[in-house]
Amino acid sequence: MSAVSSQAGSPARGEIWLVRFNPQVGAEIEKMRPAVVLSIDAVGRLPLRIVVPVTAWVSDYAHSPWMIHLRPTGGNGLAKESAADAFQVKSVSLRRFDRRLGRITADQLDAIVQAVALCVGA
Repeated sequence: MSAVSSQAGSPARGEIWLVRFNPQVGAEIEKMRPAVVLSIDAVGRLPLRIVVPVTAWVSDYAHSPWMIHLRPTGGNGLAKESAADAFQVKSVSLRRFDRRLGRITADQLDAIVQAVALCVGA
């Protein structure tokens, strides 16, 4: 599989990228899907990024504090109502990144980070 496109640059905090999550095991997130990049450049030396996968929004997620609602905008590149699933946070290789879709707002990024903190008991 090819590495991240040089024209797109390296995935940065707050950006949404299409990421290849296969192969998956058990209940892990799967297939090519959007993901929000959470990692900061100052942490880590390996060619990895910490991401939160994005899935289609369903109304039941409104009662799950780890699912952050993301509406499609011209800036974020999402095509439909979505949810960032903070319970599925993971580090992935740069080789899994396909292309940049857009960027979320600072408030949305803060909400996702808080949801991850909730999931890990911080």
